[in-house]
Amino acid sequence: MRAVVRHAFVVAAAVVIAACGNQMEPAQKAITDIESAVAAAGADAEKYIPEQVAAVKGSVDALKAAFDQKDYKSVVTGAPAVLAEAQGLVAAAAAKKDEVMAALNGEWTQLSTELPAAVTAIQGRIDELSKAKKLPEGLDKAAVEGAAAGLAEAQTLWTEATNAFGAGAVEEAVTKANAVKAKANELMSALGMTAAPAA
Repeated sequence: MRAVVRHAFVVAAAVVIAACGNQMEPAQKAITDIESAVAAAGADAEKYIPEQVAAVKGSVDALKAAFDQKDYKSVVTGAPAVLAEAQGLVAAAAAKKDEVMAALNGEWTQLSTELPAAVTAIQGRIDELSKAKKLPEGLDKAAVEGAAAGLAEAQTLWTEATNAFGAGAVEEAVTKANAVKAKANELMSALGMTAAPAA
């Protein structure tokens, strides 16, 4: 009787081991497939949808922990949903990128109208003050010369911004344009002018 029980136990153990062995490879492959899908999403996913990428990576870590504990069944069962999320990262990143780029293009359109007018106004004010026999209170020749130098810097930066936009680097263009706007507002304030409104 004991021999029969022992034999039954050995057979059962063998079945369990075999079952685990049968699921080990599918579990490993499932994790690899998910990691490949995350990698395929690339830098755009990390940049535009970092929270979704982090969530998928967290799920992968949980699957890996289950795998390390030899709970292959949980890995095989849970992997399809995680894989679907990982495969969806590419489309989600593309959609978010389109949204961001549309907003940046809109901002650029406004800035590209607003800033040249501000630069022209500042230049006119500097020219006016340079010719004035008496400067307004709070301004002196050094301040006007400093403003002229600051305007030259802003004009150089604006040229860089327009070149960046022409090259398709919209994000860089908007960043530089906003720096020009900040400088223009600073100069207008220093020269006693009304600063440009916020974008």
